[in-house]
Amino acid sequence: MTGFWRAEAAAFLVRVKVQPKSRRPGLDGLGPAADGPRLRVSVSEAPEDGRANRAVCAALGLPASAVEVAQGAAARDKTLRISGDPTLLIPKIEALA
Repeated sequence: MTGFWRAEAAAFLVRVKVQPKSRRPGLDGLGPAADGPRLRVSVSEAPEDGRANRAVCAALGLPASAVEVAQGAAARDKTLRISGDPTLLIPKIEALA
C-alpha cells in the first residue's frame, strides 16, 4: 500500500488510526505512520466489546456488514477490508481524506 487504501478484486483495504473516547468524533484527515499514511478517525465510544470498531464503520458512512477488521482488531492502527464494488467505492474512499 502506498496510500491509505488499496483496491482488491471485490473489496478495498483501508488503513485507519482510531482515537477512541474522543470528545469530537469524526474524520480527521490523513496522519503519518511508520508504514505510510493512515486515515484518522475519532470516535466517542470506548474500545470495549467492539463498540469503537462499530463506531468507525458509522463514521465512514458504511454498514457494519460491509466492513471487516483485517488487521489490528484490538489496536488503534487497523486495516479494514470494505466489501463492495470498487468502481462505486473509489470516489467515496478518496473523499474521506
